[in-house]
Amino acid sequence: MSVRHRAGRAAAALLCALAAVVPGVAAGADAEAGRQKAQLCMACHGENGNSAQTAFPSLAGMPGQFIVSALYQFREGKRVNAIMSPMAAHLTNADLNDLAAYFSAQKLRPPSATIAPERAAQGRMLAQKNNCTACHAATLTGQQHIPRLAGQQREYLAVQLSAFRAGTRAEMDGVMTSAAQGLSAEDIDLLADYLSTLNTP
Repeated sequence: MSVRHRAGRAAAALLCALAAVVPGVAAGADAEAGRQKAQLCMACHGENGNSAQTAFPSLAGMPGQFIVSALYQFREGKRVNAIMSPMAAHLTNADLNDLAAYFSAQKLRPPSATIAPERAAQGRMLAQKNNCTACHAATLTGQQHIPRLAGQQREYLAVQLSAFRAGTRAEMDGVMTSAAQGLSAEDIDLLADYLSTLNTP
């Protein structure tokens, strides 16, 4: 079964699980309420979801469904993180939807990092070889429950890819764990460099 087919089946399963808990997945959410609820988030994820700390991801411009999915997984203990797990533990379904509506509507600032043209070309080829666009969209800006990679924090990308390769990063469908198995440490560094410098609206 191809990565695309596995991702599609996993997405359908995840949507069913989320729909049972969060009807409509962000339908009728209140972005202004989300802005107010997001004040605590900004200590790590930055103003309007634009992280200034390399260890924490930017949430601005993330697909709303991804944000709902991630928060749901932290809340339900399907993903465990020392910071996010207690933060998400008491979020209601309305909170998940409102936060998703707010962050997904924010504009991601252009990345400040740069990359040499030849290394960018190598990174692009590696991303194509590993079918990153099959799930993360042609622009690598994410779709549905799949996160944006373009312009994301470099350190965060490298840490997550390393965790997927090691099998220590929890996920709903196993697609990324499988996809990362063939990556070397050098591949991960190259992908993190390339993806973090992509300036995709």
